[in-house]
Amino acid sequence: MNELEQILVGEAYAARPANILEGLSEELVHRKPGAAPHSIYEELWHIAFWQKVTLDWINGVETPFPASPADGFPTVADMELESWPALYRRFFQGASEAAEATRGDERLNRMVRCPSRPGEAVRVMSVREQLENMGAHNAYHLGRIVLLRQLQGAWPPKSGGFGW
Repeated sequence: MNELEQILVGEAYAARPANILEGLSEELVHRKPGAAPHSIYEELWHIAFWQKVTLDWINGVETPFPASPADGFPTVADMELESWPALYRRFFQGASEAAEATRGDERLNRMVRCPSRPGEAVRVMSVREQLENMGAHNAYHLGRIVLLRQLQGAWPPKSGGFGW
């Protein structure tokens, strides 16, 4: 497994995404402890949303950048349409597709168009840069999920995870 693939699906920076997300009930993932702005479900939905956008971009589909930050989080209707197990599977399908895209320098070095925030010029970057961006974004939000689990007394998972 190369380092970029390790960042996306492995244990490069913390616990594996599979460990971070294991053993969570539908009820727990929808709970917002204290003043938390998002639930575990909403954080993972957001990750899956941006994974899809990134995968579209690296596959030549110019999916528009969301008009506002709120557009990258689920609505109540979105949450009613997709169960936690379905969202979990969608996240890991996207992560697997991204990990597969890390294999091969020719593809990683290919330049792709990446729409920008409304009113800004379209950016052009390599597939590698897009996947690095995805890895950083996923790590940030998976860290928030760990914190949400900690706040709810649901950390560490059975398979283990850092306790600091």
